[in-house]
Amino acid sequence: MTLSSLEAPAVASARPDRPGVTELRLAAFATHRRVRFPLGPLTLVAGPSGSGKTSALRAYEALARLGSGAELGEVFPAPATCVPERARPDAQQRRGFRIGCTVDGPEGPVRLDIAVQAEPELRIVGERLTMGGLTLLETALRDPGRPVVQAAWHTGGSSAVTRGPLPDDRLGTALLPLRVSGRTAGECQVLAAAEQMVLALRSVYACDPSPRLMRAPAPFGSGLLLRGCDNLAEVLWRTRAECGRRHAQLVAAVGAGCAGSVNDVLSELLGDGTIRAFLDRGDGARTELGLLGDGELRYVALALVLLTGPGVLAVDQAGEVPAALQTLTVLTDGLDRCLDARQTGELVRLAARMCERGHIRLVGTLSDASWALGVPGVSVVEL
Repeated sequence: MTLSSLEAPAVASARPDRPGVTELRLAAFATHRRVRFPLGPLTLVAGPSGSGKTSALRAYEALARLGSGAELGEVFPAPATCVPERARPDAQQRRGFRIGCTVDGPEGPVRLDIAVQAEPELRIVGERLTMGGLTLLETALRDPGRPVVQAAWHTGGSSAVTRGPLPDDRLGTALLPLRVSGRTAGECQVLAAAEQMVLALRSVYACDPSPRLMRAPAPFGSGLLLRGCDNLAEVLWRTRAECGRRHAQLVAAVGAGCAGSVNDVLSELLGDGTIRAFLDRGDGARTELGLLGDGELRYVALALVLLTGPGVLAVDQAGEVPAALQTLTVLTDGLDRCLDARQTGELVRLAARMCERGHIRLVGTLSDASWALGVPGVSVVEL
């Protein structure tokens, strides 16, 4: 794996105001062993089919869901598929996988690494949270007969650590704010690091627009764009009314990526209570979104994602933290799927402009990103 970027990263004079994942580690996961993925504001993971692009995003999304408090079984419904190929069971017939990440933010770089047992039963058997070489949280499975792990977190008071049990089906880092009182400087350090990690992991939106689902009129709902973007028409109805400036940017982006002239992107309420979207071509001509090609539909949906924010996307937003201190990370597998070279280039350039502002990050996969080396602000990880 190699990393290339048009712009060399500058030495930071100050810590980032918004936490963000800067490295994904797959110590042993699916086809990956001892792999590190450096992540910038806009990262494209490229490689041929079977190189592990999808599994890398799968691991990232799994960490995000665990950071949001999801149970292990919900995150890994088929855990055996995450075990590295040819991994042999130990004497107790146990097999598993290991993943982790680094989050940089106001507290500095914080590392999280977890070991998951996939067989014979799914459980977290080890977790470590570190910062600046100091271990803030460490867990280990001591008694296989009990559904808990033994945890030790940094105290820094009269005793170096505090010990206690944590459940083996949830991420311990996400549970620390409920277990650590913050009475000592060490415990405050643990809480700050854990909260930075959880905030960065929670702020993730995995998006995979499905043209088949977007063609039909959408019913009224929450107004939040779903993962498959099947309610695209409803969300376009909402965003056009809420922010004229952003809608004008969307119209310009759609015009750059779709065939023919585009004067506006509109939605209308049908008699059965559903909403249909269409492109205004000018002179009274219009094209329903359902008549667009697969590539055009995916392009429109992804452009909308990049030009909106957590309030419009179906994402687990941290309501207790001001929006100005959060960064949304969009995960898109197959960013160039169904798109031609022109559409892919326009979409990546739009993403670069939006990621430069700091409120959004993007990690996407595609088969070939050699052309993206000429786009400012784009980092390319080649598998």
